[in-house]
Parts: sequence; structure tokens; C-alpha cells
Amino acid sequence: MLEVVALSALTTFLLGVGNGAAGEIGKNLALSTGALVRRTLGREAPLPAGAEDRRVLAERVHARLGRDPQRAGEWALMLESVTDGAVEPSRGAMPPAPWAFTNQEKVLKQLLREADRPWEGRPRVVLLSGPAGSGSTSVALRLGAEGRDRFPDGQYYVDLRDASGETGPEPAGVLLRLLREMDVDPDRTPATESGRERLYRQLTAGRRALVVIDHTTSLAQVRGLVPSTPDVLLVVVVSGPPLLLEAERVAVPPLTDRHAKQLVRKVAGPEHAARVKAQLPGVLERCRGNALALHTEARLLTRDEPPSAAVSRTGAGPDHPVRAAAHLASLGLGAEAVRLCRLTALGAWPSISATIAAAAADMHEVTAARLLDEAADAGLLEPLTDRRYRFRPEIRRQLAETAAAEYGIGKCADAVDRVLGTLLARVLSASRAALPESWRTEPPPEHRAGTGAVPDGIAVLTAEVANVARAVAVAEEHQHVDTALWLARSLWPLQLKAGYWDEILPALRDAARYAEESRADERMTAALHFQLAHCLGETGRWEQAGRAARAAVTYERAAGHRRGEASAVELLGLLSLNRWSFEEAYERFTEAESVYRRIGPGEEGAADLPRALALIERHQGRALRGLGRLDESRRRLERAVDFFAGRTGAPPEAYNRARALTDLAETLHDAGDDAAALARIAEAEVLLPSSAVPHRAYLAGLRRRCEAGAAR
Repeated sequence: MLEVVALSALTTFLLGVGNGAAGEIGKNLALSTGALVRRTLGREAPLPAGAEDRRVLAERVHARLGRDPQRAGEWALMLESVTDGAVEPSRGAMPPAPWAFTNQEKVLKQLLREADRPWEGRPRVVLLSGPAGSGSTSVALRLGAEGRDRFPDGQYYVDLRDASGETGPEPAGVLLRLLREMDVDPDRTPATESGRERLYRQLTAGRRALVVIDHTTSLAQVRGLVPSTPDVLLVVVVSGPPLLLEAERVAVPPLTDRHAKQLVRKVAGPEHAARVKAQLPGVLERCRGNALALHTEARLLTRDEPPSAAVSRTGAGPDHPVRAAAHLASLGLGAEAVRLCRLTALGAWPSISATIAAAAADMHEVTAARLLDEAADAGLLEPLTDRRYRFRPEIRRQLAETAAAEYGIGKCADAVDRVLGTLLARVLSASRAALPESWRTEPPPEHRAGTGAVPDGIAVLTAEVANVARAVAVAEEHQHVDTALWLARSLWPLQLKAGYWDEILPALRDAARYAEESRADERMTAALHFQLAHCLGETGRWEQAGRAARAAVTYERAAGHRRGEASAVELLGLLSLNRWSFEEAYERFTEAESVYRRIGPGEEGAADLPRALALIERHQGRALRGLGRLDESRRRLERAVDFFAGRTGAPPEAYNRARALTDLAETLHDAGDDAAALARIAEAEVLLPSSAVPHRAYLAGLRRRCEAGAAR
């Protein structure tokens, strides 16, 4: 048995558990491991913070196993129960390379030279840079198209431009996007940055793969992606000055006039050859070899009345080639479409739907949808999926600056305010639809009449999450306190049910800070700190999460809101539980129970009290298991099972009953009653839908441990 729990295997296991897969099942495994660590060492050992601390813990545990064969057997079963779940990445799917790609063969040869050179222990990294619109993205995509045989195990493309802020996502968010491109299941994705980096390296080890990170804005975003294996090429694409990254630096030069002519002719087509010939001198002068500007102007030349002739009447337009092309494209659109684009560009929204554009321009959605299509055809917008669009940064800035000059500050502010109001109404309704029974999604009084039926609240919130995160910052800039705070509040279902922690964390930080600075209502401030604490805890930022949760307790207590106070204390207990601080967790759960029981008949939260107490009993049972107080744990978990089974008069809840049964089976297994544990596992499996793959897989591992324990 001891060879199964060799120090190397134990270290690897604890590193994986410490980095933590996201979701309920990852937490279950971590909790079971923490309880086993405590039983092995004879005292509480909080979850180590870093990799070195986990290695030290592995050595301490391993030293005990040589003197305790029974405990060694438990560890062997624990390790065996999770060894069948190796993550296998997909091969990815690069976007198509542009059809009209022209004359960057020299740049491509530089990239391929880096891919093919002798490794010699030097990571294969390319920093591909060029001015906005130079075609650096096109070069990277062309590399993927031409290098399929070189990278047979995967080609992964991550575009950071759709993030909510100007600086793009944080490093952990970049890793998350890359793991999603590899089709890693959300329940298998680590919550922490270090865990994600470790998984990324595991998935690329021994593989021949291409990784492209486009529109990178900081060195920190890609530092953790530098490959340590010989056959992975990392291409970092920067629009603008290059980063200080140790890499093969490849600049994308402007197209020569000869190749610029080729690009224009390819895009415009032979049927417009005469028009192209007549307009080429002006096109070349304005575009100066910029691929995007050339492509935009070439498309404009296919129109019956190309706007190029208008340039002489209106002036040369902006100096930057991309801005000049945007100016020219605007001249070819109707006044209504130009106005819509300018006003929509003001908020720097990550994705634009007809709803958002209609609000900005104060028009009907059907009209806005038609005008968006026209603007996309003219090259002012890039089409995304689901009838959404986005601006390129230089084009957006050109349009926004023109809007300010043409319409004045007041009308521009009105356009942004309309979008904020429309977005707020939309996401408040979606939030309520996603969690209709939760007091945390109750809209403010002025919005309750407008919260109509939303078929899929989570889908709406997912589509708008980047816009909402951006809107929190915009609302603060415009000093709309309530709008900013309620926008952040609307995100609760996404962090609770969909795991969008990285995407919304910056908005929650801003909103919690803004609530304090503006001296907002104490209950609002408490709710935002609660959401922030939850989000920080789910991403493994334990100390920050504890501070935010304690702030939530303080504000709820000051507001006299017992339900909110108890919930925040309960969250503190869960944070402690997930860090293996079982004694502290039990104390917090007991405190939360005491606060809940002070809610009197008719008070807010009284109707939900029996369910809240059943959840607290479940949490207490889990903490008691970690403390080794297994009889007490069993009794509390059995009461929680009875409640969620509907045996106390409450409506049955299959999901929470399955969770409580899983916890009870763990406690029974620890107590040596494997026959009873197996019966509880069977009950839980019947309750779970077929889609609950991670929970079913965890139960299968627990079943193997119990069967081996029963046989022993």
C-alpha cells in the first residue's frame, strides 16, 4: 500500500487540491483532504498558501504514514479515487485567416524560423507587434493556417479585446480564457491563477501546439504562458509599441505601394478595376500601407457612389490611416447611421447589440439593427456572434471624438445615460429571472414594475456581463451612484450559478469602493461587500475575501438587517471551512445560527428561516467532520437530509438533498460505516440528473473508497 502513496504522488495530489478545481465538487475533494490531513497529523493544519508549503505538508504527512498502515491505506484510496479524471484538451479552433492576406511572407518566415529552430532549452516565444490596423492579427491567423502540420496537437487563439476595461483581463482571466479554448470543463478548471498555470503546463507538456494571445496590453497577462516544453510556440500580439517581453521580436511593417495595390484589387474585385485605378493614388496616400485602412477603403470602392470623391470637399480627415478610413466610411453612410455609430461609441461598450445602439441613438430597435448592419458593411463595426458588434479601438475613438464635437457634451452624456438605464433595466429583470426566490435579486422599487418575464436570465446576464462591468465604471464617471451599485448587484446569479468570477471581480471591487466613498445605504454597501467576498473566496484570495466578508457583517449589523448579517457570518464560516480551519468555521456557523434564530415571526426573512437553518446544519456537519466529531456531524447531516427530502413539511429539494447525502456518506466513511455510506451514495445518485457529471464522478470515487473500506 505504501508504494501507492509515495512522496511524489502525495505531493502531486496536494498541489492539485491546493490549487483547487472550481465548483462544489472541487471543494468537496479539498474538504475531504483537509479532514484526512487532520486525522493523520492529529491536529488542524490549515490549507497551505503556496506550492512550497504544500510540499512541506506532503513531507509531514508522508512521514506519519510509515508508522500508520491504516492511515496509509486511507490515503491510497483517496489518491486512487481521483486518478481517473485526467483532463484532455481539445485541439482548439483558430479563426480563419483573411482571404485577401497580402505580402507579409517575410514576417511569416520569421515566425516559422522561431518555431523550427533548435530548442536548446530556450522557450519559443514571438512578440508580434505593429501599429493599429497593421495586420498583426492577420499574420498570426495566417501562421495558424499555414502551420497546421507543425502544430497537430492544438492551435489556441485568445482575443483579449472583448474585456470590459481598457487594460484587458487580469493574468488569471487570460489563463481562464485559454483553458476554455482548450475545452477544459468549468468544474475541472482551477479557481486560482497558480492552479490554472499549472494545468496549462500539464496540458501542453509533450504536445506540438500554437498559442496566440491577441491584443495583449501588459507583460503580466502573458508571463505565465511562456512555454517550458520544446514544441509549443507562444505568439503574443500587440497593437502598438512592443512589450518588454523576452522573445523573438517581429514587427509587422506597412505594405509597400505594390502590395497595397494588390490588396485593394483583391478586396474590390476585378469588376471594379476601372474605379480602383482612378482612386488608387488617393487611397495609397491616405492609407500609407496600413492593411485595415486599405481593406476598408477597398470595400468602399465597390459602392455605386464611393465616398472617396467627398474627401476633397470635406478635407483630408484624421491623420491616422485607420481614423482616416473610418472618416471616409462615415461619409458613405447616411446621417442616421453615422449618428448611431458616434453615440454608441461614447461608452466604449465591449459588445453592441441593437438594444444598446437603439438606446444610445434614441430610436427603435428594428431601425438600430438595420443601421448596425449598414455600419458593419462599411467597415465601421466588426460583427460578432448573436447579432452583436464591436468597434476597433482607433475607430471608436475617432467616432467618439467626432460625437463630442458635433453634438456637444450634454447630448453625448444623454446618450450614455440612456444606455446605462436600458442596460440596468435589462439585467435587473434577468437577475430576478435567474434567481426568482432570492432576496439578493429583489430589484429596487422603481424597477419592480418593469421586471417582466425573461426566458433565460443567465443567458442574458452572460451576454451582457462585459457591458455591465464596463457600465459600473461609466456610471461612476457620470456620478450615477445608484445605477453603478445596482448594476453590480445584478451580477449575483452569474457568480453564484455560472462561475463568472474573473469577469465580474473588477466591477465588484469598484462598486464596493464606490458604495463606501458615496456613503450609500448600509444594506447596499453590505450586499456589495458580500458579493465581493464571495467572488474573492471562489478565486482563492482568502485574506481579501475575509476582509470583505467582515465588512459585510459590520454594515448589515449597523443596518439592523439580521438575515443579511447571518448570511455574511455564514460566508465567513464557509471561507474558513474551505481553508481547513474547521474550528473557526464551526464557531462562525454557530454564530450564524444564533443570528438566524433571533429573526422573529413577521420579520424579514422569517419565511425562509427553516431552510436557512437546514443549510447551516449541513455546514456545521461538514465542519464537525473536519474536527473528527463524527457522531455530531452525522446527526446534523441527517437532519439536513430530512429537511431537503421534505420530511419536515418543507418542499423537497433534490439538489440540496443530494449534496447533504454526499456529505453524510463522507462522514459515515470516515467513521468506518462503509455499508451505510454506500447506501447514502446510492440515494444521492438517484437524485442527480445525468448532466451532473462532476458530482456523479465524485460519487463514483467515493464509492470506490467505501467499497475498499468495506472489503478491508
